[in-house]
Amino acid sequence: MTTLNKKNLWILTEEFPSKEIIEVIFNQLNNDKKIVFFASLIRIIPILKNKEFTFTYQVIGIDCEAIDKIYIKIVSGYSSFVDYLVFLQQSEPNERDTPLYAIEETKTDDSESRNTGIYQRCSKFVYIDMIYTNVKKIMYYSLKVKQKTDPTETNIFGSRLLATLGVIIIGKVLNTQQLKPFISIKEIIKAKSSMRPPPKGNVAITITQKPNGIIQISGRLFKNDSLAHDPNIGALSIITAVLRKLGWKNRIEITQHGLSQKHINNPNKFTLIAEHFKIEIQGLQLQLPPHSLSYWKYDITGEKLASIFIHLIIEEFTNGFSIFDNHAGCEKSYFLGNDHKYYSLKKYTDRDEYKSGDKAKIIHIPDLIILDPCKSEIINIEGKTYKNRQQGILELANFNAIEELYIKIHYPSYSIQRTVIIYGSKEEKICEIQISFMLNELGKLILGVKAPDIFKKAITNLFTYWEPV
Repeated sequence: MTTLNKKNLWILTEEFPSKEIIEVIFNQLNNDKKIVFFASLIRIIPILKNKEFTFTYQVIGIDCEAIDKIYIKIVSGYSSFVDYLVFLQQSEPNERDTPLYAIEETKTDDSESRNTGIYQRCSKFVYIDMIYTNVKKIMYYSLKVKQKTDPTETNIFGSRLLATLGVIIIGKVLNTQQLKPFISIKEIIKAKSSMRPPPKGNVAITITQKPNGIIQISGRLFKNDSLAHDPNIGALSIITAVLRKLGWKNRIEITQHGLSQKHINNPNKFTLIAEHFKIEIQGLQLQLPPHSLSYWKYDITGEKLASIFIHLIIEEFTNGFSIFDNHAGCEKSYFLGNDHKYYSLKKYTDRDEYKSGDKAKIIHIPDLIILDPCKSEIINIEGKTYKNRQQGILELANFNAIEELYIKIHYPSYSIQRTVIIYGSKEEKICEIQISFMLNELGKLILGVKAPDIFKKAITNLFTYWEPV
């Protein structure tokens, strides 16, 4: 096959692009299209032109005769965006192009959270079906903790709903119950009613078919004075979508939701889903202002453009690596201890006191923690946009708790440095000593006077890689 006939693979994401997801994509391509590939050491390399970042990454380490180049770009979703959109085409995708795959990735297992591990992501698959009707939907579990041996009732029910919606689940062991799609509305109602009720005081999700030709679904959607109960939003979204898919054409009404009229007057992921599937919200009128369904755009403003860039070049061009990341808008990782185990970070030093009003008990976490083995140094990194750089400098003072409770415990012999990295503006000079790196809007890479040595080494090696022979 000549290069002219080959297509490129484009991976668009809001997340830090993991190497595992690239192998997941190629394994799926092999299953679906019989595309053969060989994977060696996969690397994700920023593409430079005249020493300036082009805001595109190239994947190397995959040998595939059917595909020319593999590119990654950071995007921003408008509402309920999946973690990865995958396109197989020559030119850079635009929103009118139809993706081949829509992939949602989670590190959360039943053992940590019943609802977050299954329901919280469901609304994303419901929503994307409203935009791209022919995309293949994949739920990928990139577990860093041991999978719960026996799945919860919640996970079984949610997995069956996903299967009914046509979502493929990979990355974890599923039993025959989880893989079995529902075949009738009666079966869904029976399965939900047989589940153990929630603790007293919680609003149970129930599905009731009334004699008057209406299905009522109870579920609380109110949280923090808004429509913001993500697990229940996901659960109610996929239940209603599956009911419609199985042929229910009559009324569907959400009850015991806790909302008032002001909470549903504007487009958001749930109100848009409710409008699309003609779902009623008991006691309220869903009348959204005129709107269009836009799904994504290329990110040209976010602070994570700089933090993801630094993260990748350190791991690809030095022997340093991340032991924790929480890039803006991305799923939080686990903390990697010196025992090579992964730890879920606590939110509070004392949860009860925090809930009682002592906000100092929260554990503030950096956007990125880098380990430099050559200097035995840990670098706590706060990412910000150029206009918010002063706020980033102030937030450096908040990292005492994570350093005392995690970093010093696991890496007692390492020194610790705190720094800010920023994205934005057309400036080419850093004035603040606390800021060690800036990626500006033109793609220029600017180091601060006190930039960690590993930053300098990574950028020097990156420049060398792209130097013409």
